[in-house]
Amino acid sequence: MGHQPILDFVFTPHAEFEMIRRGLDEVIIRQVLAKPEQSLEVLKGRLVLQSRILMGEPAREYLVRVVVDVDRQPAEVVTAYRTSKVSKYWEGEK
Repeated sequence: MGHQPILDFVFTPHAEFEMIRRGLDEVIIRQVLAKPEQSLEVLKGRLVLQSRILMGEPAREYLVRVVVDVDRQPAEVVTAYRTSKVSKYWEGEK
């Protein structure tokens, strides 16, 4: 169950800082934006795109969540993070 991709976007300085601090590679963020498993509107004009991704050694499943302001052109990635608490944020079937 895919959702609308976001291909035209910029990273805010805050997002860039948090991605570095949290050890999230830009490639992973681009992957989530291009092919999100879920898209949730959290505020008018703001979406959380999320996908389950295997990361680390040994590989563990994480939910990578990307907060994007879509009410501007290009869209702005506000922040991104990963969590091991997939079921806490996953909508619908687990």
